Amino acid sequence: MRRALIILAVLATTLAGRAPLAQAQESSAPQAQESRVPQAQVQKGPTLGGHIGFVLPLVTHSGGQTINNLADQFAVGFPVGITVKGSGRMAFDLEFVPQYNATGQRLTTLTVHPGLIYSLGHGYAVGLRAAFVVDNPTVGFTPLVNKSWPIKHKNGGLFKAYFVEADLPVRFSRPVGAPATNAVTFAMHTGVSF
Repeated sequence: MRRALIILAVLATTLAGRAPLAQAQESSAPQAQESRVPQAQVQKGPTLGGHIGFVLPLVTHSGGQTINNLADQFAVGFPVGITVKGSGRMAFDLEFVPQYNATGQRLTTLTVHPGLIYSLGHGYAVGLRAAFVVDNPTVGFTPLVNKSWPIKHKNGGLFKAYFVEADLPVRFSRPVGAPATNAVTFAMHTGVSF
């Protein structure tokens, strides 16, 4: 698992490092070349962005039981993501989710959450993330549906949009010497993107 995290970190660093080069190459391109190619055909290089917010797990089904997370097992996560978007509709998003669980052992966990997000247009997107819980024998995946609205600024601004996202985290916990569990959670994630 450590090897997978290192590979993902190297991939994200490589992609993030290429974004300024592509933008610099685009801005230094000769004007004559741009005048011959229609604007719709000019390829824009990768752009770098991200998001911050919070996520509330609402309901979890695990081991034959359904748990109301808000009343019985409160937890809150604070996702921070780095997004690399090319000229198409697909984007790579590397998200880190520290999560505080307020009941039981009051654990704080960190989930490394790389994934692909596909823009459907009109502010809608769908995606799928892999999930690796650090220092925990839990892995899984998270399908998601996202809706965003642009933030209008008069003089520009750091944040470009706010969003609401429905997540369905599926986790497979395989602790040594303990029974395996599979959990499915419905969660709501909201925040701002930049």
